[in-house]
Amino acid sequence: MKTYKIAIDVMGSDNGPELLVEGAVAALSEHEELEVALFGDAEIIEKKLGELACDRSRIEVVHASDVITNYDNPMEAIFRKNDSSLVKALVALGEREDLVGLINAGSTGALLAGSLRYVPAKELKRPALAAILPAEQGGFICLCDTGANIDCNADHLVAFAHMGSDFMKEFYAIESPRIGLLSNGAEETKGNKLVKETHARLKVEADLNFIGNVEGNRALSGDCDVLVCDGFAGNQVFKNSEGIARRIITDIVKYAKKTGNPEMMKLVAHLMGLYDFSALGGAIVLGVGKPIIKARGTANADSIRNTASMLLNMAKNQTLFYGRDFR
Repeated sequence: MKTYKIAIDVMGSDNGPELLVEGAVAALSEHEELEVALFGDAEIIEKKLGELACDRSRIEVVHASDVITNYDNPMEAIFRKNDSSLVKALVALGEREDLVGLINAGSTGALLAGSLRYVPAKELKRPALAAILPAEQGGFICLCDTGANIDCNADHLVAFAHMGSDFMKEFYAIESPRIGLLSNGAEETKGNKLVKETHARLKVEADLNFIGNVEGNRALSGDCDVLVCDGFAGNQVFKNSEGIARRIITDIVKYAKKTGNPEMMKLVAHLMGLYDFSALGGAIVLGVGKPIIKARGTANADSIRNTASMLLNMAKNQTLFYGRDFR
């Protein structure tokens, strides 16, 4: 049986390393072909592993004495904190053939900067974060970018369209992914300067199935398979969608408790299964040499288990993002 080893940086998250270790062990129990390399404070990791029932032969512990936090300057931390769990994990991912991917729940900026330095693609110059979200019509939508690139030009957005299209082709076997451009109106004349320029470019871009502008209220409709936007707008779409879903589910829970209607709780369970964004894994770093997933800073054991499953599937499908000159 072929095995796949993924690296997990267990430090730097909001909830502490123990939950990430627990999530990694849970993933091992679900996938017999999976192995993990846990990067972080070995004492903490070993203590937590001692509390869990697990096959230690499938777990590698790599000690790191330092941690990159969200308070660190990302670029400075990547260059100066050489013994941090993130840097050691990225170096290992870039150098070791047995490691097929990486999960990190810490600093997004440091992860992106470090990915470019230690796990570069052959041609790609600028990574992007892609979130995979449930579509109203079934299936999933690749939202790109969701925060890696706040200030973008048309070249960047065209590159995001290509990377998102490639991902949906490889990972979801969509032959010709539909590309939408986030705008404040469906008409070609709508949008700011960046959107209008990008729209004109995408219309004539080879190898892309561009369907035009998509308004925010149709972001999760399923009208497109890839929704392209700058990182600022994409982050707002992602977080607003999650917040609205949480608000609706919370209101239904309150109503169900008030009325004592058990059928309402069944509805809650159904909706949570559909709109628990953490269950879908984290944001994928497109544009680097090996699969890397940025998990939530608030990641818990369940979300890390799901993210590990997603990364394993990517490794099995050999979903890598290089080979194009996207600058």
